[in-house]
Amino acid sequence: MNQSQTQSEVIRILETEEEWREAFAVMGQLRTHLDEEQYVALVRECREKEQYQLAALEVDHSIKAVVGFQPMVTLYNGRFVWVCDLITDESQRSKGYGKALLSYVHEWAKGIGVNRVSLSSGLQRKDAHRFYKDKMDYEQVSYVFTKEIF
Repeated sequence: MNQSQTQSEVIRILETEEEWREAFAVMGQLRTHLDEEQYVALVRECREKEQYQLAALEVDHSIKAVVGFQPMVTLYNGRFVWVCDLITDESQRSKGYGKALLSYVHEWAKGIGVNRVSLSSGLQRKDAHRFYKDKMDYEQVSYVFTKEIF
């Protein structure tokens, strides 16, 4: 490819199990605790029960980044879109793919009449925190706590 040619960048919702599997190579970098079968089963359940959407950013038909998100309603946020997962392939970072996907979610939210998008990010993901605050103008408004119940 010479410099005058541009790469074909497309964002699309992944609808089929085959498409979800194609995204696992990237999603697995974020959700390391899941094998491919667990991941597919959870995507299926989330889509059926929670209106979960899985979108991929592709360059020349190769997935470079993925985002999982869903509409929600809580007393704290009212109606909003929750970003469940956002990851760019480790070898493809700092190319604007995460920003493009998050902007896609913002537009999707507006399209369903929602004016708030929220997410959480692991404490160890310092680079992601800088991205959300500095590049995407998100505010850190809370901590998320979790407890395993046995």
